[in-house]
Amino acid sequence: MADNYFYALGRRKSATARVRLSSGKGNFIINDKPAGEYFAGSKYLHHELLKPFTILEVDPEKYNVSVKVDGGGHASQVDAIRLGISKALVELNEDYRGTLKRAELLGRDPREKERKKFGLRGARKKRQFTKR
Repeated sequence: MADNYFYALGRRKSATARVRLSSGKGNFIINDKPAGEYFAGSKYLHHELLKPFTILEVDPEKYNVSVKVDGGGHASQVDAIRLGISKALVELNEDYRGTLKRAELLGRDPREKERKKFGLRGARKKRQFTKR
């Protein structure tokens, strides 16, 4: 384990990703599994993970990425990881901030499920009104 790394937290909806970026050979580990195995069968999701590196034209083979992610579905987790990677790259080099911001990779998607209220069937759904 490398002792010199850059840490960032990425969130989307109920997904939280803790990302560690260190110099290495291009290992991409998510929850102790390789990224290809964790998001098996979806090339799109794997492509989305590498978007910050692609936009910055940085070789992802130069960095080891270690991620602990929980909550949400796969699509939400990918967005959380992507935000975490982007933040870690900005911590690595502050010059990357402008490029990533223009590509809209540094913004958090704040939408979360609204809680159910007392006396209602869901967050907002009420019982059907009957006049008689």
